[in-house]
Amino acid sequence: MYHPDRIRHPENCPALVLNADYTPLSYYPLSLWPWQTAIKAVFLERVDIVDSYDREVHSPSLNMRIPSVIALKQYVRPSEHPAFTRFNLFLRDRFSCQYCGIQKDLTFDHVIPRRLGGRTTWENVATACSPCNLRKGGRTPRQAGMRLREQPIRPTTWHLQDHGRAFPPNYLHESWRDWLYWDVELLP
Repeated sequence: MYHPDRIRHPENCPALVLNADYTPLSYYPLSLWPWQTAIKAVFLERVDIVDSYDREVHSPSLNMRIPSVIALKQYVRPSEHPAFTRFNLFLRDRFSCQYCGIQKDLTFDHVIPRRLGGRTTWENVATACSPCNLRKGGRTPRQAGMRLREQPIRPTTWHLQDHGRAFPPNYLHESWRDWLYWDVELLP
């Protein structure tokens, strides 16, 4: 939640980065730049300032409010498929075990074990809690008498962005709220 004391120090003033179409470059992780990068991009004329913090930075010849929301001047086309990383795998599976549904002590499991020729791909790896992963061992889910809640798929960037909206960060500056489309009920 926004708190005025958080903006006393410039390092607590990241800028939300929007694409040229005014949508966030990324929801999860949220596209944020440190204040120094945002100001440098302003001077290099790569971004427009959409909103600013009350906090200012000073040089011998200039006073400038620190940007809180910036928009790129050139559109950056997101890649269709995200990188295969542990974080993106957990995000695809909504940070929950695909066998029992719990959300702690997470690791990943090869659906078809590597010893049986299974590969480390989006379509063969699922999020699993350590107890379920140990219980399954080097067997297929069928052999272990376990069932996946969802079959693993190769997600699109949009798929992960959609899942990321369900996990907003703990800190959202008030100037960012108009640009983030979290799943909140709109007032009539």
